[in-house]
Amino acid sequence: MKSMRSFLSFIMVMLLFALTACSGGNQAQTDAVKEEEKPKTEDTGYTVEHAMGSTALEKTPEKVVILTNEGTEALLALGVTPVGAVQSFTGDPWYDHIAKDMKDVQVVGLESQVNIEAIAALQPDLIIGNKMRQEAIYEQLSAIAPTIFAEDLRGDWKHNFELYAKAVNKEEKGKEVLAEYNARVADLKEQLGDKLNMKVSMVRFMAGDVRIYQKDSFSGVILDELGFARPESQNVDEFAIKGATKEQVPLMDGDILFYFTYETGDGAASALEKEWLEDPLFKNLEVAKKGEVHKVDDVIWNTAGGIKAANLMLDDIENKFLK
Repeated sequence: MKSMRSFLSFIMVMLLFALTACSGGNQAQTDAVKEEEKPKTEDTGYTVEHAMGSTALEKTPEKVVILTNEGTEALLALGVTPVGAVQSFTGDPWYDHIAKDMKDVQVVGLESQVNIEAIAALQPDLIIGNKMRQEAIYEQLSAIAPTIFAEDLRGDWKHNFELYAKAVNKEEKGKEVLAEYNARVADLKEQLGDKLNMKVSMVRFMAGDVRIYQKDSFSGVILDELGFARPESQNVDEFAIKGATKEQVPLMDGDILFYFTYETGDGAASALEKEWLEDPLFKNLEVAKKGEVHKVDDVIWNTAGGIKAANLMLDDIENKFLK
């Protein structure tokens, strides 16, 4: 009888051990599943190649300072609000189309005159700038925080956008934003159809300077993506004919002409615009005789130079040619 009780006790102990082991195994499996379900953190180190070399970042930056206007638009499109940014070329201190998203952002000077002390005071963990604008102060900026520079500005804003997305560790979001833009361009191109055969001319008025814009400009790249024809003098992979003279007015002719004026508030650029548009040489252009001379926003067609402005320029084109 005693041996029977011992045997039964042994069986009970073994069953209890088995249940405990099974429970522990199930818990381990549950923990493993939960671990897989956890969102992957972005805070892993990465290295970004850029115009000044390569820069290593230990984690996704949380406090970013941006030193170009087009870079500001890129960050906003990526869902990143900078702690500091250079002032918009026009606006007080931001362009109208980004003002509501920039209300808590500190001004850190201008693209051409950065305020290094203001940047340092913000204690950023990333600074993004541009070699064309700020090469001379790269070392000073790098002493404040990891600093990444794009090569230049003007036409290829998409190339810079991809760099900015890498810099803030949001490459996938960047791909989504560009894919949406490219899809919109493709759709608009299809809708425009034969209207793309119209030769589009572009002219800009600035205080003391008149420019005829070519293909390697912000708006020139967008027109090229859509497939618009351009007048012969503008259908080249250059930025612009700067300092145009009245003798070069014939180079402005086309089937349709868009002009934009960089007015800073003193009236000089607007006065120059008026002078040229009323000049007999300009009035004698075929495009002027047909009444196809149209003023557009300088900020959208040229100065802002980023993804938000690009989409607004597409709005302008859609409204003009399709509505």
